[in-house]
Amino acid sequence: MTARPRKSESASGAATLEALAKLALDVAKKARKHRQNLANDNYYGNRLATLRADATNCFRDLAAQSAGDTTAMAELLQSVFEPTTPTSARVQAVRELVFSLRTTWKQPSTALPSQKTVGLFPLTLLTQAKRGYLVTVGTQMNGCFESGWYDACAVMMRRLVEISIIEAFEHKGIAQKIKSADDNYRQLSDLVSIALNEPMLSLSRNVKKYLPQLRDVGHMSAHGRFFHAQKEDLEKVQMGFRVVVEEFLRHAGLI
Repeated sequence: MTARPRKSESASGAATLEALAKLALDVAKKARKHRQNLANDNYYGNRLATLRADATNCFRDLAAQSAGDTTAMAELLQSVFEPTTPTSARVQAVRELVFSLRTTWKQPSTALPSQKTVGLFPLTLLTQAKRGYLVTVGTQMNGCFESGWYDACAVMMRRLVEISIIEAFEHKGIAQKIKSADDNYRQLSDLVSIALNEPMLSLSRNVKKYLPQLRDVGHMSAHGRFFHAQKEDLEKVQMGFRVVVEEFLRHAGLI
């Protein structure tokens, strides 16, 4: 049995993440040796899934880097821990991940501990969905928030909510309910109204509370002639945004 790295064995979150990646490579090699499919319900497949969860949590705890570096690292993690990744691609991904952790993500030994900055929304949650376009939207949204471009951030929030609702309806096989007569998806206001009354979703009380607020913030930033979103406007709906997007992604079967 391959041992999981203990926190006492590593000097940092980066070291722990590197160890988890190497363990994933070891598990994949042993699964191949024993002719076990990592995508199936077996010891090696379950072991890889556990390592992936540990790596996701570890990645969330790393000190924030630029949006580009964060996206690149998220893509490497997906390649390393994805069950269907070809052997050569997994080996290469582990090598690139180790290099990045020891260079780009390496914290100076003399640096004082600093508070983590994860932006408006945890990117690692979107990474779990295995949809590159979700990570791209989330990266741009967080980047806008961190740069102080709050109207742009609100518009990207609106877009992420819209995508999440559509994904949920498609997964449930009821996408036609949110399409217009020309077979195109409706605008967010209509999506929100339909989603709030859709019995197959059984939305939680919190989502029913927060969803209209998110619709209004995004609408004002996108169409309000004299309205300019402030940081406080987005911080007020940050928790609700997290609750709404995560619940719809769960309804979509993506996380």
